[in-house]
Amino acid sequence: MRKILSIIVALFLVSMIWYLFLKPQDYQVSFNARTIPGTIYESVKAWNRTLDSFAPVEFESPTHFTQKIFANDSVHLYDWEITKVHDSLSKVTVNIKDEENSLQNKLDVIFPDNNFEKGSRKRLISFNEFLNDHLKKFKVSGIEQAETFTTFCACVFLKTAPEQKAAGIMANYPFLNSILFENDVKLNGPPFVEVLDWDLKKDSLSYNFCYPIIRSEKLPEHPSITYKRIFQKNALKTIYNGNYITSDRAWYYLLDYAKEHNIPVEEKPIEVFYNNPNMGGDELEWKTEVYIPLKETDE
Repeated sequence: MRKILSIIVALFLVSMIWYLFLKPQDYQVSFNARTIPGTIYESVKAWNRTLDSFAPVEFESPTHFTQKIFANDSVHLYDWEITKVHDSLSKVTVNIKDEENSLQNKLDVIFPDNNFEKGSRKRLISFNEFLNDHLKKFKVSGIEQAETFTTFCACVFLKTAPEQKAAGIMANYPFLNSILFENDVKLNGPPFVEVLDWDLKKDSLSYNFCYPIIRSEKLPEHPSITYKRIFQKNALKTIYNGNYITSDRAWYYLLDYAKEHNIPVEEKPIEVFYNNPNMGGDELEWKTEVYIPLKETDE
């Protein structure tokens, strides 16, 4: 009997040591989200910027990243882990830790509904409402294999954060259009973006914003404008409807599809815009064709 009691006491002590000193989080929250991991990651970034004080979200992958939440005099670390269940459902697990007050928080969590628990739940309920509201504002239609277009074009090079892509487009839409119009350059299709580098780790996007044009010998010279030819490529294609600020949600859908079907792709999306954002209107009526080029084989 004494031996059994000793084992029970030992197991209890080991459990308490693990819980108080080795357990990586102070509190854990899990919930389901009706979207894919990439959209959740981008939504966390957007929600993070709405907070009174914030630090950039630290990216590891679209399924694992960390966020610092400033709560009164404390800094809480939110470790996000996202598991895709299927195309329209992901499981989200957030491990929360206050590195300066971790021991006290673990002791407090023993008692139901303490302030640390309530504050954590309240923030993540707020995020979930933010996410669900965002999901109503865009639509991604089916994915198919297609070919990109070939065209001669006039381009402006831009480098921004991904969420600033639309601002770059809107700033250069009238600039590029007016120069081409004033010099009688004939347009040959809707404007498009050609992504040159999408660096998720650095949260940076390099891209050309271009107008397809008819090539001529008297094209206007301007230090911000370059002329080039875009060549046709095999690609995955989808249709995105929504604000151009968040059109990268379609990029994640295409990348997920490529990964699930073992299709090698270049992570350099091409977007063709059929609406001028400066004209306003119902954003769900804005149409964007989105392509992810396939990697070329040596055959």
